[in-house]
Amino acid sequence: MWRFPAREPAPIAHGGDLGGLRKAFPDAPEPWLDLSTGINPVPYPVPPVEASAWTRLPEAAEVEGLRAAAASAYGAPDAAHVVPAPGTQILIETLPRLLAPTRVAVLGPTYAEHAAAWARAGHAVRTITDLAALGDARVAVIVDPNNPDGRTFPLAERRALAETLEARGGLLVADEAFADLEPVESLCPHVGPGLVVLRSFGKTYGLAGLRLGFAVVEPGIAARIAEALGPWAVSGPALATGRTALSDTGWRAEAARARAADAARLDRLIVRGGGQIVGGTCLFRTADLPDGPGLYRRLAEAGIAVRRFAERPERLRFGLPPDKTGWCRLSRVLK
Repeated sequence: MWRFPAREPAPIAHGGDLGGLRKAFPDAPEPWLDLSTGINPVPYPVPPVEASAWTRLPEAAEVEGLRAAAASAYGAPDAAHVVPAPGTQILIETLPRLLAPTRVAVLGPTYAEHAAAWARAGHAVRTITDLAALGDARVAVIVDPNNPDGRTFPLAERRALAETLEARGGLLVADEAFADLEPVESLCPHVGPGLVVLRSFGKTYGLAGLRLGFAVVEPGIAARIAEALGPWAVSGPALATGRTALSDTGWRAEAARARAADAARLDRLIVRGGGQIVGGTCLFRTADLPDGPGLYRRLAEAGIAVRRFAERPERLRFGLPPDKTGWCRLSRVLK
């Protein structure tokens, strides 16, 4: 007889739900301008992919090529420290299942899927707002730069946290999904038995639909994660595209410069519209508005999706418009 788990809480709200917005605002003009996600709006030009990549299973050499490219791009010690996955979300779900139930502290407010994944796996989870409140937790989760406020911690502080948890036989999960285009120091060169670093490919390269992400960790844990994901976890086209893009250091440097300029432009628009910037990264900006719910509604009525927060109705998060038309549409509403 089939056995199903108890019904879980309501699904976590995410950006990118244009279907739901179309139902809620049926008179909004098309096409919608989706500023509700923190994805690079100017994607990496997808290189040609051999036709055979679509018709056969990926080979081990292709996986190794991607691991080597990722190790170089992220500063990992070598390819053995890298685990490719079909997006970081599956890694967020997998890691809690590899550890026996324990005490987990998630530094928040942040990406809600972290706490939810650890709770689903039977861990005792609490959200803390300061690292000083770590208490007796054996696992800690930090997102750095943080979503949605862009908060970061000095490298020395993050390394000290990892060392503290390793001494307890625990683990620090450092989600660096938004680190690629930011002037921050990564933990990837410093991975050890008490540290797992998550890196997102789709956000930086504007190719979220490719579903590609990485765990950077010491080789023993890397092997356990890879085993849990199973064979052929990453598709052939994703392996080829990821290897090429991660090796293109010039594109990434130019993307960092251009998106930083875009973020500064977005800040000016928001401030002129009466908002106060409270943080973000060069891929999204978070602001408090005098009438957050009203502005959210006006934007949606104009066919523009932004991210709102149920617990902070005055707060909205704005992604970057992709082109001149998008900038003009946003500017008209903010004025």
